[in-house]
Amino acid sequence: MSSQIFADNKEKLPVKRVIFFMLKTAAREKPMLFFVYFLRFIRELINRAQMIILPKLLIDELVAVYNGAELSEHLKIAAVYAGITVCCQMLSNILNSIATRIIDVYREYFNQYFQLQTNDFSMTIDFEQTEDPEALNQLKKAKEGMTWYSGNVIGILDNFFMIVNNIVVLCGVITVIAVTSPVLIPIQIVLVGIIAIFNKKSREIEIKSFQKLSKVNRVFDYLLFNLSEFRYGKDIRLYESAGMFHEICDYHIGEMYKVWKYQAEGGKKQQYGIDTVGAIGTFIQYAYIGLRALKGLLSIGDFTMCISAADSFNGCCQNIVRGGQEVIKRVSYANEYLKFLEYPPAISKGTLPVVDKADHEIEFRNVSFKYPRAEKYVLKNVNLKIPAGQHLALVGLNGAGKTTLIKLLCRLYDVTDGEILIDGINIKDYDEDEYRRLFAVVFQDFRLFAFTLEENIAFTADSDKARLREVIMQAGLADDVEKLPHKEQTCLWKSFDKENGVEFSGGQQQKTAIARALYKNSPVVILDEPTAALDPIAEAEIYSRFNTSLAGGKTAIYISHRLSSCKFCDYIAVFDEGTLSEYGTHTELMNKNGLYHKMFSTQAEQYIK
Repeated sequence: MSSQIFADNKEKLPVKRVIFFMLKTAAREKPMLFFVYFLRFIRELINRAQMIILPKLLIDELVAVYNGAELSEHLKIAAVYAGITVCCQMLSNILNSIATRIIDVYREYFNQYFQLQTNDFSMTIDFEQTEDPEALNQLKKAKEGMTWYSGNVIGILDNFFMIVNNIVVLCGVITVIAVTSPVLIPIQIVLVGIIAIFNKKSREIEIKSFQKLSKVNRVFDYLLFNLSEFRYGKDIRLYESAGMFHEICDYHIGEMYKVWKYQAEGGKKQQYGIDTVGAIGTFIQYAYIGLRALKGLLSIGDFTMCISAADSFNGCCQNIVRGGQEVIKRVSYANEYLKFLEYPPAISKGTLPVVDKADHEIEFRNVSFKYPRAEKYVLKNVNLKIPAGQHLALVGLNGAGKTTLIKLLCRLYDVTDGEILIDGINIKDYDEDEYRRLFAVVFQDFRLFAFTLEENIAFTADSDKARLREVIMQAGLADDVEKLPHKEQTCLWKSFDKENGVEFSGGQQQKTAIARALYKNSPVVILDEPTAALDPIAEAEIYSRFNTSLAGGKTAIYISHRLSSCKFCDYIAVFDEGTLSEYGTHTELMNKNGLYHKMFSTQAEQYIK
C-alpha cells in the first residue's frame, strides 16, 4: 500500500475540546444520560464485589466447616453470602438491562440529531464550497466520522465513563493485590504497557483507513445514487450506459477493498501480539499466586480473591488503556465534524443593513472573475450599471459569462477583481441574509422538491393563501392547479405520495419556479433561461406578461437564448468571451451590425425556415 495514501496525520488532536463538546451536547439534549452512566457505575461496583469479595467470604465459611467448625453457624453465614451473590447478580442484570435500553434509544437519537445538524450546516455554507472537492470530502468525513465511526455522543462517552469507572475500581483492586501479591503490580503494568503499544498501532491503522475511505465512499455513493435514481433511467437505457457504471463501481469497490485489506492485515498482526502478551500475563499471574498458595502464604479464600483481584487489575488496566485509545480514535473521527462546522467561509461577511426600499441601483465596476482552482478568467473587466427599475437582457453565446455574472450579483461567489455596488456600496459590506432578500432568481437548473406545491412556491405550509393564488395565476399555472387532486396541497412527484403525487411537465415546473420568484416579491427579479422547456410562443407570452404586469417597475434581468424576448427589455447587454462587447436598445444594436445583429438575424432566419 502506498505510503503516500496512508501518510501519518501529524495534526494535534483536540481531545479535551471534543469530549467537552460531547458532554455539553448530552447535558443540553439528554441530561438523563448521566444518570444512566451512574447506574452503570453502581453495577460495576456490584460486579467487582461479587467477583472478588463474596467468593472469598463464601469459601472461607465452607473451609471452616470442612476444618471442623460448628456446621449450623457457618452454613447460615455461607447461605447469606450465597443469597447476597444471587441478589447482586440479579441487581446487576436489572441495572444493565435498564441502562442498555435507554442508551440504545439515545444512540439512535444522537445519530439522527447529528445528521440533521450536519445537513443544516450544509445548507448554510457558502455556495462556492458546494462545488469544492475538499469541502465535499470534509462533509463526507463529518457525516461518517460523527455517526458510523465515532458513535458520536454515546460512542465517546461510553468509553470515557468506562475509563472513569475502571479507575475507581482499580484503586480498590490495587489495595487487595498490594496486601496479598505485591509483585504482580509492576509485572502487570509492564504487560499492559506492551498491549497498549499494539492497540495504539491498530488504532492508527483504522484512522488512516478512514481518511482514505472518505473520498472513495463519496464517489461510490454518487455512483449508487445514479444507478438507483429513476430520473436517470432514460439515459442509462437509451445509451446502454449500465455497463460503464458497473465498471466504475467495480473499480471503486477494488479501491475500497485495498483499504479494508490494509486495515484487516495490519489489525491482525497487532491482535496476534495482544493475544500473546495476554497469555504470558495470565501464566505469570496464576503461577505466582499458585506458588504462594502452595507455600501456605495464602488461604484458599485468599487465593480465590487474589486470582479475581489480579484478573480485575489486569482487566481494569487494559480497559483504561484500551478505553483511552478508543476515545482518542473516536475523537479523531468526531473531530472531522467540528472541523466541518469551522470550515472557513469562502466569501467575506458584512454587517451593513440593506435600506428597505423598492428601487436599488446596481453597478459592476471593473469586475473580473475566475472560478476557484481555475486559471482562465470567465469575466474580464466588466463595467455595467443597471438603474433602478430597468429591465435588462443579458445575451451571448454559451460560456460567455452571463450566468456567472448573476452568481456574482447574488453573492454565490465573490469577484476576483473589481467590485459590485448596490446603491453605491460594495455588496461585501452588506449583511448576507438581508442582501439576498433583494433578489428573486429563477435559474435554468432550478429544483422543485417532493413537497406540496404550496411549499415549493412559498417554502412554508402556512403561506399567504391569497398571495399564493395570485402568483399561481400570474405564472400561468392556475388551470393546471385546478386539475390537481388537492390543489395547492398536492405533493409534487410520487416519492412520498404514490396515490396523489403528480409528475409536472417541464413547462409546469418552470411556471412553478416563476411563481416562487413572484411570491418572494423581491425588488430585483432575475430570470436565467427558466423558460427553456417552453415553446417559443409560450415563452414570448410569459416574458411579455412578466415584463409588464409581473416585474412592473421592479429591476429585472433576463437571460435567454431566444433573442425575441429581448425586445421587451429597456436595454440589452451582449457578452462575448467574458467581456461586455455591446450595450444598447434592440434597435441600436440591430443598427450596429455587430454580434447581436448576427445572432438575432440568424435565429430569426431559422424560425422563418
